[in-house]
Formats: sequence, C-alpha cells, structure tokens
Amino acid sequence: MYSFSPKLRLYSIILIVVGVVLFGIGYALNHGLDDTAISHWMESVHSKGHDAPSHSSELVGPQDHNAHLDHAKHQIHNQPLAAIHTFAVFAFGISCCALFFYSIQHAAHAGWSIIVTRVMEAIASFIPYGGALLVIIMILNITHQGHLFHWMDPNLTDPNSPEFDVILFEKKRFLNIPFYAIRTIIYVVGASFFVWKLKNLSKKVDENKGNRKIYASLYSWSVGYIAFFGFASAAWAWDWLMSIDPHWYSTLYIWYSMVSCLSTSIAVMIIISVYLKKKGVYPQFNNNHLHDLGKFLFATSMLWSYLWFCQFMLYWYANVPEEVNYFFGRFEYYKPTFLPMLVINFLAPLLVLVSSSIKRNYKVVTLMACLVIFGHAVDYFNMVMPGTVGPYWNNASNLLLVLGSFVFVIGLFVFVVMTALSKLKLMPTGNPYYHESEIYEYPF
Repeated sequence: MYSFSPKLRLYSIILIVVGVVLFGIGYALNHGLDDTAISHWMESVHSKGHDAPSHSSELVGPQDHNAHLDHAKHQIHNQPLAAIHTFAVFAFGISCCALFFYSIQHAAHAGWSIIVTRVMEAIASFIPYGGALLVIIMILNITHQGHLFHWMDPNLTDPNSPEFDVILFEKKRFLNIPFYAIRTIIYVVGASFFVWKLKNLSKKVDENKGNRKIYASLYSWSVGYIAFFGFASAAWAWDWLMSIDPHWYSTLYIWYSMVSCLSTSIAVMIIISVYLKKKGVYPQFNNNHLHDLGKFLFATSMLWSYLWFCQFMLYWYANVPEEVNYFFGRFEYYKPTFLPMLVINFLAPLLVLVSSSIKRNYKVVTLMACLVIFGHAVDYFNMVMPGTVGPYWNNASNLLLVLGSFVFVIGLFVFVVMTALSKLKLMPTGNPYYHESEIYEYPF
C-alpha cells in the first residue's frame, strides 16, 4: 500500500491555494479595466500592423470603432473563464485517456502493464472532479454569466436580427444550449460511471484471485468504455473546443485533441510510477515497464505531430481559403506559443526518445514526461485562447489567470490522484496476468 506523503499532500494544498490567489489577483486586474484602458490595448494591437481576425466569427457583423471596442471588451472579460476552461478540459481529457489506455490493456489481455494498472486507476479517479469543473463552466455559459461560445448568442440564429449569422443558423440543430448541456452531462456522468465500475471490477478480480467470470466482466466493461470514449471524446472536442471557433471545422480535430491528452496521460503515468519507485514502494516496476511506457510516449508524440501537420497542411493542399482564418489568428497573435510548441511536443521526443537504451533511463524519461505535459498544456492554450480572448492574451491579468488556473488544476490533480492511489492495493496480485507482468522483460 502507498501512503500519501504528508509533505506531498502539503505541497498539493499549497499549489491549490497559490493557484486560487494568483487567479484572484488576475481576476481583480481584469475586472478593474475601464473602457479607456481597453481602447488603449485595442489601438496598441492595431498600431503594430495586426489586422487579421483572431477567429472567423469576427468577420461577421458591423466593423465600426464601437463594434470593435465592444468585441475587445468581450474578449478581455473572457480571460478568467477561458483560463480555467483550458486546463479543466485538459485535465479531464488526461484522466479519461488514462482510463482509455487502461481499458485497452484489459481488452487486449496485455500482460506487461498489469503492474501499472493501479496508477492508471488513480489518474482516472480525477474524472468526477474534472467533470464537476466542466459542469460549473457549462452552467456559467448557458446562463450567459460566461461568454466563451460565440454561438450561444440568440441574436445570431434569429433571422430577424441584424446580427443574423447564416452559418450558425445552419448548425443550430447541434449547437444549441439545451443539447449542449445534455451532452456535457452525458460525458461527465458516463465517464464517472465507467471509472467507478472498472475500479470496482478490478478490485473484485484481485480479491477473487482472477475469477474467470469477474475477469470476463472486467473485459466486457473495458470494451464498453472504449466504445463510449470513442464517441464521447469526439463529441466533447466539438463541444468544448472546436465550437469556440464555430465558423471553422476540421475532420482531424477530434483525434488531434484526444492524442494530445493521451500523450500527456502516459507522461503522467511515467512520473507517478518513477516517483513510487524512488519512494521504495514500487519495486516491481522496472526498466522494462519504463521502456514500454517510454515507447508509448514516443509513439503518441509522433502521432500528435502527424495530426498537427496534416490538419495544417490540408487547408493549403485542398485550397480551402475560408478555413485558414483559424491559423491566421494563431500565426499573427500567438507566435510565441503556436509554432515553438512543435519543438517541445515533436522535436524533443523525436531526438531523445528514439533510442531504446534512453527509454530505460529514469531521469531522462521523467524529464521528457514533464516536458511533454508542459508542451501539451501550451497546445490546449493555443486551442482555447485565440477564439475566446483573441489578441488580448499577452498581459499581466491574463498571465496571472492562466498561471493560477494551471497551478490550481495541478494541485487539485495531485491531491485527488495521490489520495486515490493511497486507497488502492498497489499490486493487483490476484489479476491472472500479474505474474507475466512481474517477470516481463522487453526482448530487444
């Protein structure tokens, strides 16, 4: 059994408190801005020669000074909710991907990974907490206390309104508030149910020394979650991320956003496993298990890079000019974060993790795991911020809000995951594949 270290518990609580404080300061700065300050920011952006829209919806509606000022105020006041939304979706996706990876192992009857299953279960235990954050954000948006989603404005789908948007009108059957709220609840409740069910079945398999009937049930429910995740992860990518830019769409986006979380999830598994190993409570975890997790980290990093390039390249290759506004705003306003993340998420894993021997080096693989987590957090920042806060991201209030949200979610994640891990039997000795995992040795 792992005992949650009082020191680590204290650090996680400190991170939560520091995150809340930083977010509070950023919120105060954000809401202390008056029209004069916002006008100055707007003029500063345009004075630098920036005139491309940050997202395609800016091309619709009046384009006079007052309209631009109203839009700038709207984007700037989106900063607090956009910041917490970014990392709430990211953390929820990480925990759901951990359960997805866990389910794949059971569905495939994989032996090597059984020693790591409790770590996967602990990461997946964050699902209800991340889901609760997303439900709160959903309620704020549908009650118009938050304005992250442009399509929620009823005037845009009213044919009699001067702000009528024919594109959003045509998407109204899917992008409407009641259906959006129902889908969000289905994602959160569904994923929370599956993590509860799979953890219970895993515990029963262990307690009943691999009873075939119970193990068959674990297999069936694992396949069920894979099917649920396949549909739900696609739909929440549309709802929580892609609908931020409602005039734009990508057929690759659902895989791109999911693989970003999957790669991060494997990185988190590596960090927790190595931490437990160094604490002396996880002697069964060895170089071979680290090597395989390192392989998956390398593979998912390359898959993410492939999807990033395909999504970017196809708009040029297919000559779809009306879709490139998604990239215009990111190239023009997000140069410090958009392309540099390729170095972290693609080039570094490619150059470092391509070697088989390096995948057995605890320090190097852990460092790469930390780098991948940071890189994909930046990736989610690039998914959310351009369509919500536009060019008004590079300022003190937004920096504090983003940093505060990131630190808060990390602290909450560590606290929940390590608490869950301390309540689990670390070694599932009753699993029929446990011995295979214990003696597993990578053959090359």
